[in-house]
Amino acid sequence: MFASEFKDAVRRTPNASTGERSLYLVDSLSTAFGKTYGWCILILTFTTGYEVFSRYMFGAPTDWAFDASYMLYGTLFMLGGAYALSRNSHVRGDFLYRAWPVRRQAGMDLVLYLLFFFPGMLAFIYSGYGFAELARRMNEHSAASPDGPIVWPFKWLISIVGVLMVIQGIVEVRRCIMALRTGEWPQRLHDVEELDKVMLAKAEHGEYQVVKDLEELGVRKGDV
Repeated sequence: MFASEFKDAVRRTPNASTGERSLYLVDSLSTAFGKTYGWCILILTFTTGYEVFSRYMFGAPTDWAFDASYMLYGTLFMLGGAYALSRNSHVRGDFLYRAWPVRRQAGMDLVLYLLFFFPGMLAFIYSGYGFAELARRMNEHSAASPDGPIVWPFKWLISIVGVLMVIQGIVEVRRCIMALRTGEWPQRLHDVEELDKVMLAKAEHGEYQVVKDLEELGVRKGDV
């Protein structure tokens, strides 16, 4: 899946520079993890639906649904972190940031990555390793349900996700440096956008965007 994601990224960005395409390698790795484990949402939906149906229709709640639900949601949430970072989709308070010139944005991002992101992620990896290793030595099982499945393999996700975030963070730092040099943000892969972003982009482009859309349908400006 990683190889197919990278090939698709190159195909969708024909005007990207060699430097930008080198960033897509890590972006594609993060995307592969995010999209693969995104299927957890379907398993989670089925698990929750089955539990509700079994509990209220037959009066027979399961022993495993609660543990399965938080493990699946935790896996989905954690392994989507690097994917969201590669798409610049994490929440930020950008009411001032978005009005800044690109070089100021890149400089601010670079400082924040170096001062907060990397130290935080390294602490995340270190503490997560100790947390998971202690659980492994104890052969820890869940105490939240009668079934009591082992949980220490699940806790290894903390360190694994931390490593993925650091790798993606290095790519984001490279993007900041490239933006500082050129005054433009490197191209970034996109696959899903929120409706408000699409509407804002169309409003900013104005008539140009409308004409472009019509031309793609084979309608010339003079025909309307």
